[in-house]
Amino acid sequence: MSILFTLLAFVVALGVLIVIHELGHYLVARLCGVKVLRFAVGFGRPLVSRRFGADQTEWAIAAFPLGGYVKMLDEREGEVAPSERHRAFNRQSVYRRFAIVLAGPIANFLLAILVYWLLFMHGVPGLKPVLGEPPAGSAAAHAGFQAGETVVRIGDQATPTWQDLRWALLERAVDRQAVTVEVQNERGLIAFRRLDLSELSASDLDSDFLGKIGLRRFSPPVISKVRPGTPGERAGLHPGDRIIEADGKPISSWEELVAAIAPRPGTPVSLRVQRADQVLSITVTPEPAEEGGRTVGRLGVERDPNVIERQLVQVSYGPIAAARQAFARTWEVSALSLRMLGKMIVGEVSIKNLSGPITIADYAGQSAQMGWLPYVSFIALISISLGVLNLLPVPLLDGGHLMYYLVEMIKGRPVSDRALEIGQRIGMIVLFSLMAFALYNDIHRLVGG
Repeated sequence: MSILFTLLAFVVALGVLIVIHELGHYLVARLCGVKVLRFAVGFGRPLVSRRFGADQTEWAIAAFPLGGYVKMLDEREGEVAPSERHRAFNRQSVYRRFAIVLAGPIANFLLAILVYWLLFMHGVPGLKPVLGEPPAGSAAAHAGFQAGETVVRIGDQATPTWQDLRWALLERAVDRQAVTVEVQNERGLIAFRRLDLSELSASDLDSDFLGKIGLRRFSPPVISKVRPGTPGERAGLHPGDRIIEADGKPISSWEELVAAIAPRPGTPVSLRVQRADQVLSITVTPEPAEEGGRTVGRLGVERDPNVIERQLVQVSYGPIAAARQAFARTWEVSALSLRMLGKMIVGEVSIKNLSGPITIADYAGQSAQMGWLPYVSFIALISISLGVLNLLPVPLLDGGHLMYYLVEMIKGRPVSDRALEIGQRIGMIVLFSLMAFALYNDIHRLVGG
């Protein structure tokens, strides 16, 4: 994946989110009779600007793209003609000012709801949550999960896809809850497992937490084809062989086999192979191959593609049911984002979960490369995150202004200039601290791979 493609996917996603957010402010300001002077995407010097409409509002694209703003007529920022004072933002009632500021985050939530609604009606592809063999000693093994079982429900939440399973468990994992899991085996028999999530640490949630508790996709390390002239053929591997160990490490999935072989180009690897009722020891030397700009090891063997194809599923709903799902998903993501942030503050969730522009750009590029469905899903997810972030009661953010307006509603008069000044300083410290943490995490992920 090229850097140019990643940047393009990031810029498009960010541009859509900024325009929608600022459009919320703009439309409600116009409905309230406030004059809008400028609608800007980005900060700094305008690269492109045009004036339109009866008010000659300036529409601009600026040099620094991480944000935007709507500049309204305001007596605190310059002279206002007496004939237009009734259209100044500062002259509006506190309820109108509250509505104008709230409209930005609301627009982001509405975008997410619209995207999810369309996706749920179109049909969301995914993999059935069919489980592989859990590692010995893991929480999943203690709960009694078995290879080939399909997770039907987490608590009272249905899990038609692996993504639904991950999401349902993440909601409970944040609170370290034990959860009842309904599963169905290959013969159609229903069973219930009690999965304990209390042993997850704060750092586990910033990685593959499903792997930490022992839940893995059903992907048996069984060879279906050995290509001629490859290390696998020379070592004596046969179709039907099941790899059970690599250099003494147990192998329970195809992904684990790939992870054991890929870092070993040109280096002998000792395999234990189950063939019918025999267990054989085979030594194979992976051949070097170029992948993604790095050299990895390959055996020249393939798995049965039907294993994955049998797990593919597409979940779709009618318009009404899709709308319910869209509202529910937006609410769940919003609530989980707030809970995660709260857990970060008290140290129950690692600060490593905080992502900055580099990681977001990387995810934008990856999702765009996977297709338009993952890409628009990514946009919906980030739109919710942007809405939640802007509602935080931090001065300089929309939530900070809303906090001031709530105080004004209660006291009956605006917050003092001194309080506003102190709040701005606190807000700058908080925002710059968050940005510093996020950027550090981005660089750490980039350097650490």
